[in-house]
Amino acid sequence: MDGNDHLPPLREVIKQHGLDARKRLGQNFLLDLNLTDKIARAAGDLEDLCVVEVGPGPGGLTRSLLRSGARKVVAVERDQRCLAALEDIAAAYPDRLTILSGDALRLDLADHAIGPSCIVSNLPYNISTALLTGWLTVEPWPPWYRHMTLMFQREVAERIAAPPGSKDYGRLSILAQWRAEVHLLFDIDPKAFTPPPKVTSTLMHFTPRPRPEPDCRLRSLERVTAAAFGQRRKMLRASLKTLMRDPARLLEETGIEGTRRAEEIDIDGFCRLAVCLDKIERDKTG
Repeated sequence: MDGNDHLPPLREVIKQHGLDARKRLGQNFLLDLNLTDKIARAAGDLEDLCVVEVGPGPGGLTRSLLRSGARKVVAVERDQRCLAALEDIAAAYPDRLTILSGDALRLDLADHAIGPSCIVSNLPYNISTALLTGWLTVEPWPPWYRHMTLMFQREVAERIAAPPGSKDYGRLSILAQWRAEVHLLFDIDPKAFTPPPKVTSTLMHFTPRPRPEPDCRLRSLERVTAAAFGQRRKMLRASLKTLMRDPARLLEETGIEGTRRAEEIDIDGFCRLAVCLDKIERDKTG
């Protein structure tokens, strides 16, 4: 860390700019700079990276990322009230902070990340899953970012990292673990936030796999997992009928028993189903 940035404490910043956290924006501000420093350290060496941060709010984590030596930070903020506070940080770190006013779900962040990049964010709760899904499904793959360090509600983090056979295992688990190495880092107590949420938060780290294995088409994997988990209590021989009238060939050629349910199938199994689905559909059109 570079030491004191001579900016005022975050509680003063919030009071000065009238930045009460708003539930409709999924806002929960982190005011403890020791904690935001810990998050920045967990993201690894940032000195040669452009760091994209979504939902900086009053800029606590933004300051820590800059103090940690990030080459550049691109902060994406939808709440117009926060822009003045972020401009103060930009003035303290000339040419190292770019502020984008807008909705991260609508922006192509790759257009704004200059050079080697990563994503580090205390994500707004109400769009965290949508943002993650978008970043995991970018094409071409490998993606424009080297890694992601992201905060989620703990129940969402548990879904992302869930193994086959667990109640939390589902489409998000498969997508995340197929395309990236996923690590749970540490939990953050609700009292660390203003206002305190009703749930514990968890910091996670994602390292994209250069070539996800087994190899299959993303779209086909999404179709298979949507069908299987869309009726997760049903056996696969029934749930996969939304893909084709009789999924017997699909199950037979992949060696997967039709009496099994979606949560019992590992990522390898779903990739085999995706590859076989493509083959069957090619045979029909060929």
